[in-house]
Amino acid sequence: MIRLRRSSSATALLTLGAVAAAVFGSAGPASAHITVDPTEATQGGYGRFAFRVPNESDTESTTKVEIFLPENAPLGSVSTMLVPGWTAVVEKRTLDEPVEVHGSQITEAVAKITWTAQPEAGIGPGTFQEFPVSVGPLPTVDTMVFKSLQTYSDGTVVRWIDEPTADGVEPEAPAPVLELAAAEESDSAAAQDGTPAVVDDEAADDVAARDGLAVGLGVAGLVVGLGGLVLGGLAFTRSRREPMPKL
Repeated sequence: MIRLRRSSSATALLTLGAVAAAVFGSAGPASAHITVDPTEATQGGYGRFAFRVPNESDTESTTKVEIFLPENAPLGSVSTMLVPGWTAVVEKRTLDEPVEVHGSQITEAVAKITWTAQPEAGIGPGTFQEFPVSVGPLPTVDTMVFKSLQTYSDGTVVRWIDEPTADGVEPEAPAPVLELAAAEESDSAAAQDGTPAVVDDEAADDVAARDGLAVGLGVAGLVVGLGGLVLGGLAFTRSRREPMPKL
């Protein structure tokens, strides 16, 4: 009877361990995909972003990273930052239709950015590397999906190209995603967070008038106080000069 209980307990533990390994083991690869930081920005603005690339291999180094910019959201300006040990190449494409950016028509947009490691460089096992870019103005879309390719020193290519799913479940090989909010929504959120809002001219004049009145009253009080001190000092001096009455 005791042996049967021990056998049942061991079986239950093995089953629980297998389930846990299946759940957490399957979640491992997706947690180490290429991401963009920050993950949120405002439409129409400029920003500095970094593509964060972790190395999933235990023996090989990452030697090349390719980031594809979405075709439905062309960017007028893309600049890369120098990353020691890496070279960056920016490729452009011709737009089907010109896009107006700050009053100017642009006919080309950046299609892909490729970072290639120099000899003796690369992203080693257990490490990650960030590749910063400055872009803008950000398009008027809700999301930007940056499909990416990660090449290892043994020639293996990992394709991080899966777009977000409708049910919110993370796909097997997710691409970096940047969420974009409308400028009006961003201003409203800032006001709810306690960020000072823009005040109109009339309200600003009222605030300035109240501040001026307060300053004026303070100065007037200071003058009155100084005048009292002066009069008190004169009275004290006069009393010392007058002779003391004889007894």
